[in-house]
Amino acid sequence: MEETFVPFEGIKNDLKGRLMCYKQDWTGGFKAGFRILAPTTYIFFASAIPVISFGEQLERNTDGVLTAVQTLASTAICGFIHSVVGGQPLLILGVAEPTVIMYTFMFNFAKARPELGRDLFLAWSGWVCVWTALMLFVMAICGACSIINRFTRVAGELFGLLIAMLFMQQAIKGLVDEFRIPERENQKLMEFLPSWRFANGMFALVLSFGLLLTGLRSRKARSWRYGTGWLRSLIADYGVPLMVLVWTGVSYIPSGDVPKGIPRRLLSPNPWSPGAYGNWTVAKEMLDVPVVYIIGAFIPASMIAVLYYFDHSVASQLAQQKEFNLRKPSSYHYDLLLLGFLTLMCGLLGVPPSNGVIPQSPMHTKSLATLKYQLLRNRLVATARKSIKTNASLGQLYNNMQEAYHHMQTPLVYQQPQGLKELKESTIQATTFTETSTLQLMKLYSI
Repeated sequence: MEETFVPFEGIKNDLKGRLMCYKQDWTGGFKAGFRILAPTTYIFFASAIPVISFGEQLERNTDGVLTAVQTLASTAICGFIHSVVGGQPLLILGVAEPTVIMYTFMFNFAKARPELGRDLFLAWSGWVCVWTALMLFVMAICGACSIINRFTRVAGELFGLLIAMLFMQQAIKGLVDEFRIPERENQKLMEFLPSWRFANGMFALVLSFGLLLTGLRSRKARSWRYGTGWLRSLIADYGVPLMVLVWTGVSYIPSGDVPKGIPRRLLSPNPWSPGAYGNWTVAKEMLDVPVVYIIGAFIPASMIAVLYYFDHSVASQLAQQKEFNLRKPSSYHYDLLLLGFLTLMCGLLGVPPSNGVIPQSPMHTKSLATLKYQLLRNRLVATARKSIKTNASLGQLYNNMQEAYHHMQTPLVYQQPQGLKELKESTIQATTFTETSTLQLMKLYSI
């Protein structure tokens, strides 16, 4: 990325680079065939499960004002818009843990103020999103993302480690809460007796660690020594979503005398029910917020804007690491501008905003890179076998593989792979050795 602080210059350069490869992004995806479903389902579950967990956390921290319905809606809407008109399609958007923490602080602040209260919390958070969007617009226009080039790999990995620690913290906290009685519940129900709470917690441990271990194990199915090749590939590609379905089915095994609330499940209200449309009409309630709180919303908005600037940019940077060998240009400035529009839209709709998330973004690139490697390997192996059947020479074999590799690459930038370079060198050496040996034998027999 070229470093520039000229207003609109970075956005203009990003749009030029995006338009140059926009068509190829769509055609390349269709050329991958049905195998593109493997990374698609993997990233779908890798994104949906944390968002559902964050929705449950928000429901608990905001007294039910925000639920998993709002977090899923925000992730789906923002993700769809970014995938179609975004600058870096490898970037995955979703409601992140820092957003949940900020919204929890904002709810506690609004709840303690009689002028706001629980009823005007979403309207006030809408003003926070308006201020956040304005600051993101200014940063994108002024080229603030040019500083991203100065971030070292260590800084990005440390930020990713922070997000991972927040994931682990909430996972452990969620498991511990399964042994406790939830707030705002009737404690006289049978399912909240100490013995049943202990059973609920132990079953939650079995389900959690069972999904974790089997999911990790299934990702390495290609190296298994048992099973046919197609079965190992199927498990490696679709093992994680399959394990989610399997362990979800296991959770329905308890029956008979077991209370209905064991195991405890996430309550997901109908978003179109008569009592649930309050979130979608926040825009008309924003004028009811007192002016002093509208101006004061700038304070949390500044923290969220800085947080989104780093989180969104670092997630995009980790999705474009050098080892992925990406050839298409980055789009930091334009993506930050688009994030401002998405944040504004989410605030007006009464849902928490979505931004680039870690570790889903680098996981997305890695899954697509693995698919690309598999497709390329299959194409080269098929080309080599076809050349061998036609009794082609080593030079012809190399040229055929070089042509097959060229057809698999993007037309933007072409690079000769190191493996084919080594093959060419070995071919030349083998040819030279054969010619030298032939001359020596001719001289020997002529003597």
